[in-house]
Amino acid sequence: MRRFRLWTLAATLVFAIALTGCGNNSSENTSKESDNASATQVEKAAVEKKKLTLWFYFEGKERFDKLKTLTDGFTAQNPNVEIEPVYVPFADLKKRLSVGLAAEDLPDLVIIDNPDHAAYAAMGLFADITDEVSTWTDKDQFYEGPWSSTIYDGKQYGVPLGSNNLALYYNEQMLADAGVTPPQTWDELREAAKKLTKNGVTGLGISAPANEEGTFQFLPWLLSAGANYDQLGSPEGIKAFSVLADLIKDGSMSKEIINWTQSDVLKQFSTGKVAMMVNGPWQLPELASTVPDLKFGLTFVPKDKAFSSVLGGENLGVVKGDHVKEATAFVKYVVSPEVIKPFLQSFGYFPPRKDVAADPYWTENPQLKVFAENMEYAMPRGPHPKWPEISNVISQAMSKAFTLHSTPEEAAKDAQSKIDAILK
Repeated sequence: MRRFRLWTLAATLVFAIALTGCGNNSSENTSKESDNASATQVEKAAVEKKKLTLWFYFEGKERFDKLKTLTDGFTAQNPNVEIEPVYVPFADLKKRLSVGLAAEDLPDLVIIDNPDHAAYAAMGLFADITDEVSTWTDKDQFYEGPWSSTIYDGKQYGVPLGSNNLALYYNEQMLADAGVTPPQTWDELREAAKKLTKNGVTGLGISAPANEEGTFQFLPWLLSAGANYDQLGSPEGIKAFSVLADLIKDGSMSKEIINWTQSDVLKQFSTGKVAMMVNGPWQLPELASTVPDLKFGLTFVPKDKAFSSVLGGENLGVVKGDHVKEATAFVKYVVSPEVIKPFLQSFGYFPPRKDVAADPYWTENPQLKVFAENMEYAMPRGPHPKWPEISNVISQAMSKAFTLHSTPEEAAKDAQSKIDAILK
């Protein structure tokens, strides 16, 4: 009986110890699980990415892949930020931005046509990044024209991404046969165009339809005369309309320019129907593929008071929202020389930065060199929040003057009164 009691007591003690041991293991396991969970949360927080979106309108997989190189390159240096490029057709972009602004459904970054930047800044779409940009040590490297296209009311709303401009193409053989040199001034242009106009060939061709394309081609003449979009009715503005209208009057330029797109002007030039044309660098690949044997040269658009060109291209805008800091960091990364240079070369753009434009890729190619140097003279359209309305008035005035339905003075002064009303 006593042995039984002792056995019972020993069994009880063993059981109790076992229970105690189980209790200790459970506590330790719970503690370890809690520690592991905390570590997992810290690790997850460390690798959790902020996701941004970038809207763009460039068509084709090739261009998408080039933009993806920029976003992936940024993420490689900033693992906590992921930027997704999202294609939006050009025809839909403005509508989606306007609707998104009202519905608060917007991207974090937008690639936008440079004359539209000010309009959307005025609408409150873009974030003011003036303070952030003021600390950049290389901001003085940007050309005045591209840089000013990102500014509205003294505030910075993005940076230039890539640029283009207009220059004068000329058929070398035709000029040699006519005994003229590439014109540098308006007087030289009138003389050269008249000598080149013969045997079904007109001396000069430009694009002058009643839309933004026409305005784009007219602005170099207006700026060279010493006027701007809000000074059409000035003597300088009237002179800009007159120099082109006079070329039409004497047959040195076709009346059909009011129907020609820039692609149409290229066709006229490449088929030998126009001896000189005003056009952009994007036409160079087309000429190389369609008329590889054509010998042509490039120079600045002839000047009145000063050489002038107009700025084409896109800007990178930072949208108001929760990711302005990250979006601004991406913008700074993109426009750094080591990143922007290979991108511009692959994309067919011209540098908005002077230091990048000084690279032999642009300075030693005789064709690209002219457009690169032209960036010194390329000025933005506007910038003004009502640029589409202003542009429409300008192109309509061109149509009146170039069809000879109105005198250049009448067309210019009528346009001035309409622009004055818009700017009130």
